[in-house]
Amino acid sequence: LVLQTLMRLKQVCNHPSQLTGDGAYAPEDSGKFLRLAEICEELAERQERVLVFTQFREIIEPLAGHLAGLFGCAGLVLHGATSVRARKGLVDQFQREDGPPFMILSLKAGGTGLNLTSASHVIHFDRWWNPAVEDQATDRAFRIGQRKNVLVHKFVTSGSVEEKIDLMIAEKRQLAGEL
Repeated sequence: LVLQTLMRLKQVCNHPSQLTGDGAYAPEDSGKFLRLAEICEELAERQERVLVFTQFREIIEPLAGHLAGLFGCAGLVLHGATSVRARKGLVDQFQREDGPPFMILSLKAGGTGLNLTSASHVIHFDRWWNPAVEDQATDRAFRIGQRKNVLVHKFVTSGSVEEKIDLMIAEKRQLAGEL
């Protein structure tokens, strides 16, 4: 019950529609959607590419629709149900010089074996409990062959359970560093 409640609190931080299941996903109802728009409008102007990670598969399609509107074209989506063959095709498509401007990945599906060096920005739309999982996902853009600076954005809803998670992650990193 405690874990279920924590997950629901995390969902409402992403967007109230994720919790209610009403399918509305109006951008103005979510600070994260609004912040994502601010960042991605600037990226679209500069023709830069971005990877967006989330732990929740159910928010991937609303994010894809939101970003398609901001960039003026569709991006790519990769999650746990994506076949190995399709993954390779998605990676190849993203890596092309004329590839799509964004890719949304579920955190765990995007955590292993992907080289996505076309991205110059990584956005963690919601935080995972384990900093190593986040780092592994971020490393998809920090690979051999990366020639650009990569900026990492981590979204945290203030005054929420996400701030507690962010603090816990920082404490874990500090402890690991001290050990």
